[in-house]
Amino acid sequence: MVVIKRASVEHVEGISRVCREGWEDTYQGIRSKDNIERMKQLFYNHERISGEIEESDGWDGYIVAVDGSEVVGAIGGGMVGEEKSEVFVLYLDPTRRGEGIGTQLLEFLTDIQREKGAREQWVSVQKGNGKGIPFYEKRGFTKVREKAAYMNGEGEAYISITYVRKI
Repeated sequence: MVVIKRASVEHVEGISRVCREGWEDTYQGIRSKDNIERMKQLFYNHERISGEIEESDGWDGYIVAVDGSEVVGAIGGGMVGEEKSEVFVLYLDPTRRGEGIGTQLLEFLTDIQREKGAREQWVSVQKGNGKGIPFYEKRGFTKVREKAAYMNGEGEAYISITYVRKI
């Protein structure tokens, strides 16, 4: 049975694994292999995740989906304005897609953000992301704009689509 809860230090390894595998599964074919490796090393290393487990200003901490003792999904976000929140990261074990785990994680984070006063929830998704775009659109997010992707390296021109929904 999958349980959704706030992450603790014991989940660092699982969060790292799920985010790395989810990132690679999502971006394979739409980002270069070098970019995929660079982003995995930058964002989903144990040291960074350990420092982001708990809530801080503008960050709601990591929330995990755990099946037994195994992390099968992770989400994180935060408040980016008085009534505005954002989903910064949401990844699942690629073998667990389609089970409703992503929806449960998003609902858990949304409840936290509503309690903090959020009335809007934002998310940015890579253009061409055939997994994330349908997921967010099905949950009421609508496209606002396209812009250069965060962390484009030299010679990279990836495009990010910004979505918003009322919560």
